[in-house]
Order: sequence, then structure tokens, then C-alpha cells
Amino acid sequence: MSDNHQLRDVFDAIADPTRRELIRLLAETEEMPLHSLTVQFPMGRTAVSKHLTILKEAGLVKDRKVGRETRFRLNAAPLGEVHDWLDVYRKFWSANMLRLNDLLEEDE
Repeated sequence: MSDNHQLRDVFDAIADPTRRELIRLLAETEEMPLHSLTVQFPMGRTAVSKHLTILKEAGLVKDRKVGRETRFRLNAAPLGEVHDWLDVYRKFWSANMLRLNDLLEEDE
């Protein structure tokens, strides 16, 4: 576990398309209330809330109460783990594309 004591794996949290869309929506604004997030999806408030809980457990979302309303904001720091993991494969594909390019140029 990392310093923020994640209860859930970041990769598990972003595996679902609804949660990825929630992350995208929260990345576009400073914070959003639950009702504003719910209207973006063809599901009820409870289902959206469950997805947000999973994102919170992974440390990707933080919330705060403002009166009776709960507002959510993105905490992108845990996505660094995904970025680092993808970076290995980015280097792999870059190297392979260069080799493919060299092979194609040899054939010409």
C-alpha cells in the first residue's frame, strides 16, 4: 500500500468504464456534487455512489460535505502508478516501431 493507505488497487478502480468516465468528469472541474455526477449516467444515484466509493478506496477521489450535499474532487496522484506501469510499455512499443521502420526501409 502507498502512503495514502489505499484500500483498493488503482488498476482495479480504473478497470470499469463508468469509473473512468467519473475520473474524466472530475478532471474537468474542481469538484462536483453527487447529483451533478449522477445525471451524467444512465443509472441511479446509489450505483454512481458505489462507483465513487471504489474510487475513494483507491485514493482517486476525495469528498467533503457542504451542508446536506457531498462534493467530490479528483486526486490524480495515484494515477502516477498507472503512468509508471504504462511507461515501460511505451518504451517497448517505441523501440519496436523503430525496428519495424528500419526493416521497412531495408526492404525498399
